[in-house]
Amino acid sequence: MNPFYPDLISDLPEADIPFEGVKGWLSQSDNHQIVFFEIEPIGKVAEHKHGAQWGVVFEGEMELTIGEETRTYRKGDHYFIPEGVLHSAVFLTKSWLMDFFADRERYKAL
Repeated sequence: MNPFYPDLISDLPEADIPFEGVKGWLSQSDNHQIVFFEIEPIGKVAEHKHGAQWGVVFEGEMELTIGEETRTYRKGDHYFIPEGVLHSAVFLTKSWLMDFFADRERYKAL
């Protein structure tokens, strides 16, 4: 069992995520994905863009830059990244979060 997520989450397919220290479990739909992340304090995830994304922090702390605005997000905070907007993140502590991606195939299953 995963120390944070219950079996109903950790039994989902693991997502193929190209970052060391990042794990995710994938809930796939016909028109979107939900990923439950477990992220080590890996530092910066480079600036990138994709379809719309909404997320919530369950535990941990990260700095998220959306467009030109940088803000620190902690437990209970949520964020929205509009489609095509450049964004990056810095993970300051081990973090657990959930992201809803409007892109159906943002990540593939392992």
